[in-house]
Amino acid sequence: MKIGIIGTGNVGSALGEAWSMKGHEVMIGSRDLQRAQKMAEEIKNNASGGTYEDTKKFGEVVVLAIHWPDVKSTLESMGDLNGKILIDCINPLKPQLSGLEVGFNTSAAEEIAKMAKGAIIIKALNSIGALHFKDPKFGELSVSGFVCGDDENAKEKVKNLVSDLGFDVVDCGPLQNARLLEPLAMLWIKLAYVHGFGPNVAFKLINKEK
Repeated sequence: MKIGIIGTGNVGSALGEAWSMKGHEVMIGSRDLQRAQKMAEEIKNNASGGTYEDTKKFGEVVVLAIHWPDVKSTLESMGDLNGKILIDCINPLKPQLSGLEVGFNTSAAEEIAKMAKGAIIIKALNSIGALHFKDPKFGELSVSGFVCGDDENAKEKVKNLVSDLGFDVVDCGPLQNARLLEPLAMLWIKLAYVHGFGPNVAFKLINKEK
């Protein structure tokens, strides 16, 4: 699949490398074209760099891997998003990781849906550190990859991409449930960086009947 990745930080680079290793074609998008092209060169396999608009046009799905304060201006710079599947892996963090800017009565995902008119928003890949995207296995267990969204066809495509990375996919229902996934990510951050567990921790949904 052709995957556009908006953002050149840890999340965007890790996802680009991980998906390209699985045979997907990836374009990294940035405001700084040279930065995007440099990252694509570092990824090497099936990767290229482009502007935000280039990346939107390239991707059958487009990943938003940017900071929450940059969302509005980035979406505006991408142009017409009607019908485009956007994977939202953003957590609306306050400065110094002190909490979430929005939560429980809305979510970053739902706010993005309001801003990106006509786009199909699927929440995924927000509740684990980027260092695990290439190998989300902890011993014999695959980490749970939580996904939610309102469009079942689009969600199925995203679930397949998350599964390709090696996650045990958990369909968490409609996009409104991003209100719960984003606080789950905040819990991961607190455990990893405040309470001393470190980043090598993850969430796993276990079903006693299976």
